Amino acid sequence: MTLRTPPHQDPRYTDDMTITATTAHERMVRAKDASRSVGLLTDAAKAHALRAIADGLEAATAQIVAANAEDLARGRETGLSAGLLDRLRLDETRVQALADAVRDVADLPDPVGRVLDERVLYNDVALQKVSVPFGVIGSIYEARPNVTVDIAALALRSGNAVVLRGGTAARSSNAALIDVMRAALAADGIDPEAIQTVDDFGRDGANALMQARGLVDVLVPRGSAQLIETVVTQSSVPVIETGAGVVHIVLDTTAPLEWAEQIVVNAKVQRPSVCNSVETVLVLRDAAERLIPPVAAALEDAGVTIHGDDAVRALVAGAVPVEEADWATEHMSLDLSMRVVDDLDEALDHIRRYSTHHTESIITTDDARAERFLAEVDAAVVMANASTRFTDGGEFGFGAEVGISTQKLHARGPMGLPELTSTKWLARGSGQIRA
Repeated sequence: MTLRTPPHQDPRYTDDMTITATTAHERMVRAKDASRSVGLLTDAAKAHALRAIADGLEAATAQIVAANAEDLARGRETGLSAGLLDRLRLDETRVQALADAVRDVADLPDPVGRVLDERVLYNDVALQKVSVPFGVIGSIYEARPNVTVDIAALALRSGNAVVLRGGTAARSSNAALIDVMRAALAADGIDPEAIQTVDDFGRDGANALMQARGLVDVLVPRGSAQLIETVVTQSSVPVIETGAGVVHIVLDTTAPLEWAEQIVVNAKVQRPSVCNSVETVLVLRDAAERLIPPVAAALEDAGVTIHGDDAVRALVAGAVPVEEADWATEHMSLDLSMRVVDDLDEALDHIRRYSTHHTESIITTDDARAERFLAEVDAAVVMANASTRFTDGGEFGFGAEVGISTQKLHARGPMGLPELTSTKWLARGSGQIRA
């Protein structure tokens, strides 16, 4: 599919495909226009475009890392937390991972055009329910330049245009990434207006995106609980709600020590700034003396500060007193809350009170308790004997993710390509009328 005017001759673009639209509204109109042609691209054309984007990211690694260095320097000056700085950071390895993820998305089956249901009515009208693109996907997120690429890649693979608001903390990184992706689309004969940003309009851009009903078909926020709540309450565009990750691991009386140590340390330490990192460990009282000292020692060796209740602090000399607010806090740092509970019932009660319905896990060799936990816990992902770090679109085989939905309508859990499609019914008749 080709553009009406070659990009290098189109006054809407500079030579490097930088966006020249003067208002946020105009950009969203252009995204809506572009979505019509993107939605008609073949499977092969979409996959080819994504591979071109991956090649472009690799070729522009030095420029992307340099732009990211500007964001990191500004973040340090403004007091950005260590967790947010880690989310913000792009180095050569992370840029390569972004390119690899884009290629993974390109290799996935096309989610558009799947026949989900079909039947022939009594009057010989043939019906088919098929998957179709939403049209325009919007996203508002914070300090996560990888999200810029992930969402754009998933949107394009599913036949959608995208409008992004990535926040001021990552503005240089996001601008560089978006320029690379738009240039790759234009070189591949696809309208670069399918990828838009409203970052340079600041909060006004975010507000315009939230009020763009009729231009933007669905909005996905990713970030702090405050950001998500703002988008959910202020948006007139339909929102798929993602959630903060107040994530729990329960150590049952039968939990093997090796599993408990390895899983808890992995879930907290591997990347503490992300939403699937564990924040609270609940230990059944009968296992407390056996499990808490060695698990706590392994955590402390990795630099973790344990916020413990009285029973935990009696077993862990270095633990600090836990505050009530800690149970509901997504630390995004090497801080972890730990509590001793009398039994599984009390653990489940604690999770019901403080869970953000993201990911919860239990470590146990008791199959009945594992199945009870899997059945009773209300979360997007519920695990037995596995690290919560597996809650991720890439780990689930989606290539990347738009976000992790903690709501219950349309999508729940890591959202990949199928979650970026809607449906429509096709009816094929031969002159039938309804009596």
